[in-house]
Amino acid sequence: MLNRGFIYIICFFIALVSCLSVHAQDDDDLPRRRVDNQGRPINPSKKDTTGDKLQHRDAYADSITISYHYFDSTKTYKLDSSISDFYTRYPLSYNYTDLGNFGNAARSMIFTPFMKPGFDAGFHAYDVYKYDVEHTKLFTTTRPYTELAYMIGSKSEQMIDLLHTQNRSSNLNFSFGFRLINAPGTFKNQNTNHNNIRIAIGYTGKSKRYNNTFIFINNKMQSSENGGVQDDKALVDNESFSDPFRIPTRLGTASQFTRNPFSTKIITGNEYKQNILLFRQQYDLGQKDSLVTDSVTYRLFYPRIRFQHTIDYRRENYLFQDLEPVDSLYLKYYNFTITNDTISFRDQWNKLTNEFALISFPEKNNQNQFLKLGAGYEMIAGGYYPYKTKYNNVYFTGEYRNRTRNKKWDLVLSGRLYSAGTYAGDYEAYASLERLLNNNKGNLLLGFQNVNRSQSAIFSNNVTAFPIITDGGSFNKENISKAFAAINFSSLNLSLAGNYYIISNYVYMDDFFHAKQESALFNVLHVGAQKKIQLRRHWFWYIEAHFQQTAGNPPVNVPALLTRHRFAFEGNFFTNLFLSTGIEVRYNTPYHADNYSPFTGQFVFQDNFSTIANRPGINAYFNFRIKSFKGFIRVENINSLNISDGFKFTKNNFAAPHYPQRPFWFRLGIWWNFVN
Repeated sequence: MLNRGFIYIICFFIALVSCLSVHAQDDDDLPRRRVDNQGRPINPSKKDTTGDKLQHRDAYADSITISYHYFDSTKTYKLDSSISDFYTRYPLSYNYTDLGNFGNAARSMIFTPFMKPGFDAGFHAYDVYKYDVEHTKLFTTTRPYTELAYMIGSKSEQMIDLLHTQNRSSNLNFSFGFRLINAPGTFKNQNTNHNNIRIAIGYTGKSKRYNNTFIFINNKMQSSENGGVQDDKALVDNESFSDPFRIPTRLGTASQFTRNPFSTKIITGNEYKQNILLFRQQYDLGQKDSLVTDSVTYRLFYPRIRFQHTIDYRRENYLFQDLEPVDSLYLKYYNFTITNDTISFRDQWNKLTNEFALISFPEKNNQNQFLKLGAGYEMIAGGYYPYKTKYNNVYFTGEYRNRTRNKKWDLVLSGRLYSAGTYAGDYEAYASLERLLNNNKGNLLLGFQNVNRSQSAIFSNNVTAFPIITDGGSFNKENISKAFAAINFSSLNLSLAGNYYIISNYVYMDDFFHAKQESALFNVLHVGAQKKIQLRRHWFWYIEAHFQQTAGNPPVNVPALLTRHRFAFEGNFFTNLFLSTGIEVRYNTPYHADNYSPFTGQFVFQDNFSTIANRPGINAYFNFRIKSFKGFIRVENINSLNISDGFKFTKNNFAAPHYPQRPFWFRLGIWWNFVN
């Protein structure tokens, strides 16, 4: 549940937006296109008749133009109204696997190493459920827009997703996002309760020289940990375990187990909290201009030099606790001796970044071409709570971007170098070139990235409170090079992509407690393809396939083949009805799936457990859209049917050793858009 402090913060920023909107409207005495107090454009050809009892209908009253761009990006996007793929609205992509319940620790079966230099706390098992700055959408809209989503599933699983955005004036936008994930789960002690809040405000001054962006993010992740089931065969062999909730697990006591969705207390499990406050302001020097149409003057401004200042504060708290530990379970399954009545491991970090950058625009009519040079200073404190370890870092950053006005070429060169401080020598270099194919038939992307980074803080014995042991002390810097390419043939409904990694000094977990470093160089190749085939008029076959191969005997577990197929009947019927229904099949080849350490929150490399050979996952779905209403009905894990067990769904797939996936599952979700 949200505490009182966060409610106060939300109310404060809503009031701030209202005050700024009034200020912007009062001070803006320049002739420009007017909007009413709801953000609706006022038709300039009509005189103001607000005092009249009878008014002509405004042609703009029921229309909306809405677009967005991601923070620190200039590319503009439109809202997605498609219904063919449920995973575009579900937090986890189809290539992810969780530990058996919606909200549990999750990882991608496609190799995706962490590639950011500088400080990193090291906890990433729940990143896929978080809001982050990089994927924050900054909107521009002519009307207030709201999207409400509610999804329910078996065993009281539920997700609430809310998005609201509006332009309080022509130069001020406010957006608010909230997401709740609550799932008691199928097995004991795997209940989850995640809360995410995001507030974004974008303001542009009346002269268009000054603008700022404010982003507030709060992520609270709560997930119980059961360590997996004690006996895998108990799923099908014992009649007394016909209800999976009765199967003994490796962590937790009988008094903790409940399927009450309103019980959010975590007795044995992880609680991760993150607060982000980011404020960026920019001031431009450049050339004024104006555009006059239909007796309305639009003020234009072309920046040539931009001064940019960004301040970013982050507070992170990572906690594992077991308030009712069972000595025998810890000793038997983890060889861990309990010395207290409770177990608690906690790291807390505070990070403040202050960055200044200078940006030059060579062409006034093309803001997608610029050169950026900047420097930043970081202050970091935290670690083993309540003791504090302090770091200070100085870094330099640069970026050159040139997206031509005809949009055929898009060149990006960027880099970051830590020159002084604890992380001196860390760096990132990135280059990509994108070309639009002739006649808009698709695009080609080529790129390269190299990252040199220090080990995450959790892999430092003298910093973290979590029980991770590094036999050799501190690790050398990890170096990862990535060459990538992608080509899209829109006319053929075909996309191809490839990633080639060269990695040295790779840091990984070798068991539940020991972290090691692979000093030998190794390679990982990933090739992916997507294809849409029209079988008949309304029948389609969607194919997605990924092939992965490692070289050099690395400590990396990935399936050689991961593929998903959708056989769909879809089309537009009865004017307003859009329908997509069919069967979805996902399959990956057998492999040594990573294990999971519940009290460190880390996925663990292992090659001594038998390979996990799952049945193909089979789901049936019925998706539809009627105007702004979208519905998703799914019957999942039909593959768990066990005819030999009396037509029961007891053939569970496994996500990791001793972590069974859900059995037969039902989901119903609605997404509804409102234009206020």
